[in-house]
Parts: sequence; C-alpha cells; structure tokens
Amino acid sequence: MTTAPSPQPDEATQPAAPTPPAPSRGWAPLRPLILRLHFYAGVLVAPFLLVAAVTGLLYAASFQAEKIVYADELTVSVGDTKLPVSEQVAAARQAHPEGTVTAVRPSPAADATTRVLLSGVPGVDADHTLAVFVDPYTAKVEGALEQYGATGALPLRTWIDELHRDLHLGETGRLYSELAASWLWVIASGGLVLWFSRRRALRRLRGTTGRRRTLGLHGTVGAWAAAGFLFLSVTGLTWSAYAGANIDELRTSLGGATPAVAATAAGDHAEHGGAAPSGDRRAAPGVGLDKVLAAARAEGLTDPVEIQPPADASSAYVVKQVQRSWPEKQDSVAVDPATGEVLDVLRFADYPVLAKLTRWGIDLHSGVLFGLVNQIALMLLAGSLILLVLWGYRMWWQRGRGSAFGRPIPRGAWAEVPPQILVPLLAAVAVVGYFVPLLGIPLAVFLAVDVVLGEIAHRRGRRTYAAK
Repeated sequence: MTTAPSPQPDEATQPAAPTPPAPSRGWAPLRPLILRLHFYAGVLVAPFLLVAAVTGLLYAASFQAEKIVYADELTVSVGDTKLPVSEQVAAARQAHPEGTVTAVRPSPAADATTRVLLSGVPGVDADHTLAVFVDPYTAKVEGALEQYGATGALPLRTWIDELHRDLHLGETGRLYSELAASWLWVIASGGLVLWFSRRRALRRLRGTTGRRRTLGLHGTVGAWAAAGFLFLSVTGLTWSAYAGANIDELRTSLGGATPAVAATAAGDHAEHGGAAPSGDRRAAPGVGLDKVLAAARAEGLTDPVEIQPPADASSAYVVKQVQRSWPEKQDSVAVDPATGEVLDVLRFADYPVLAKLTRWGIDLHSGVLFGLVNQIALMLLAGSLILLVLWGYRMWWQRGRGSAFGRPIPRGAWAEVPPQILVPLLAAVAVVGYFVPLLGIPLAVFLAVDVVLGEIAHRRGRRTYAAK
C-alpha cells in the first residue's frame, strides 16, 4: 500500500499559524516573491497580453491575406519590356493629379506593379500615402489604395497593425501595447524560474488531472515559448512611446543610431534642378527619375528600391533599397538632381552593430525578416500566449478565486533574502523601472497592494503561503 506524498508549501495552504521558514541561502528565498509577482502580474496584466496576442496573430496572418485581397493591384501579366519609370509616373499623375509625389517604388519583380506614392491627398490620413499601382509594361493604372509604413502596408494590414499597436485609440491606446510588452518578459522570466525550481515529479504531465494537469500544460508550454516571449517583449519596446524613447536615447549615446545618407544637393547646382509641372515640383526635377535610377543601379542598388524626389531646391534625390527580408537590402544613395552624379553612398554593411541589431529585431518581430516561416513562428508564439493566459485563469478558478487572489507573501520573506542578493536586485529593479515606466509604476502598485493585503491578513490573525 502506498501513501500520497505530503503536500508542499507551493501546493497547499499552510495551517493558520505556520512555523516561520528556516533561513536558507542562495536564490531560494526569492521564490515566494517571484511567485507572488508572477501571480499578480498574470491576473492583472494577462488581459492586455491576451489582446496583444490575438491582434498579433491576426497581424502575422495579414501578410498572406494582403496578397490575396489586393492581387489585382499588386500583380500584372508579364510583358516584354518595362516602360521607363517616368512614363509610369506620368500615367499615375494623369489618373490622380491630386497631392504630391513623395516616392516611387519601381516594379520589383516581373509580375509586380509599380507604386507611385502621393502625399497630401484629400481624404487620406496625414501619416499615410495614396499608392497608385501602375502596370510597368503598359502604364495602365490598376488601382489606388492607402498605404502606411516602410513595409508598404495596404488598408487590411494597416487596420490590423493599428489594432495591435493602439486599438485604434491613437497615442492613448499605445499604452496598452507598451504595458503588455513591458510585462511580458517579467512574467515569462518569472514563470521560467518557478517552473524549473519545482521538483521534476511536480512538472510531469502524464497521469495528472485537474489543476495539476493545467499547471503542467501552462508550465511546459511557457518554458518552451519563453525565449520567444522575451524577444517579442524587448523588440516591442523599441518602438513604444516611453520605453522606446529611452531606448533610442541610450542607443544614440552608445553610437548605435541608424545613419542616413547625406541628401544635400551639390553647391551651385542646387538651384538649377530644372522645371517641373506647377504644383508638383518634386515629381521629376532635373535629370529625371530614369537617370537617377540608372545612377543608383550603377552603385549596385538592386530591387526592390524606392526613389524619393528632392524635398526642396537644396536637396538631392534619395534612392534606397527597401527589402526587409533576409538578406536585408538597405543600401542608399543620394543623386544630384541637376547632373545625375552620385553625391553620397551609405551601405547597410557600414551600419553600427546596434543599428543592424535593431533593424533585424524589428523586422523579425513584424514578420518580414524570414517571410512565411517568420509569420508562422509568430502565429505559434501568439497562439501559445493565448493558451497560457487561458490556462492561468483556469488554474485560478480551479484553486478557488476568493482565497487565492489576496493570498499575501509570508512575513519575513524579504528578511530571508541575503543582502548580497537583495541590494543589487532592488537597484536593478529601480533602474529598469525608471527606463521602462509602464513596468515600474504598476510594479510599485502591485507591491503596495500586496503589503496592504498582507497587513490585513496579519491583523485578522491568519497567515497564508502563496500557492502556484
């Protein structure tokens, strides 16, 4: 006859007045604190993570959906010879004379259309452009759609992107995504520590039922996906409102800012760019788009590229590669509008290491670096996060919400942490909380709530241990 193992402190509620835990060394005293933080953050931040995961899954799938929905605008039948870019732009302007030409993306593949991008078009968001799609073989305009961002997102992907980024609430809505990104790495790291600190027997799935099985599923999937969550959190913070600004400032101070090609026209030629149609001076001044593109080709800029007309009389054309998939093509050149001479060349190979890492990280996060494989991996991570949130709430339900929600950390837990660990830990938390304010502020609130709940429990004469 066998007997069931005795319940462990992290599996069952202790008696009303337990014997204070014996002093221990190392990281073990931190486990109750990590457990409490993981629990509070999981319960209170999980709804934001759930929204970010669902919208992120939709965004990862939107790349393929975009190709299907906008196939008529994006693709054409392959012809014999592509027309000069200037003729394609002229056809686009004849169909859409409104606004100003701010960029041209020549057809990057045999069956792809050319995009002529117009800004200042009535009815188009100020942060967006109107993309006019032109058949490169016939100069027929195939349609026009609103476009956003460097990856050329069309209306479907733009709508999902904004849903993921700010829930269509503008700058205020960005706080939700920054909160999720700020806490994802904390919850994932804490869960990883808790999972591997448990005895192997308590981590197994086979033969378990009820809450133990839910815990096993939650921990196993979380452990496998933790590295991906850490990556998504860090890269997501790079373009957040508050932490992102701090990261950019730090990166710049370390010499890792993203460089830009010098786009100033050469001396006396700056005022002699040539005439252009009234109201569209940026469209084709000086030597024109075709010679500018030929100069860029001579410098090795292969497709896909974007041509940006001069911003003013003292500026040059800028031609830059816009391939964000591996291998990255991000070289750029500045071309004199009067002579067609290349004034400056910037190679992606010469970017600072931090700038390269930032570029790769953002492109991997957004699903473009490795194409379909990248997008499938992101969908799997998003699906995993959705399951983890649901399993987390199920565990809370299975153990009894009323007693578990306010279960405080046992008194004396902080005193059990060795000073050589506690002091550096508090300093690190303070620094990280300062640079990532939507982590630091909620963390301070969590700790204050936990202390208050612990004090209330103490005054009522009951002390409980947190359970996982």
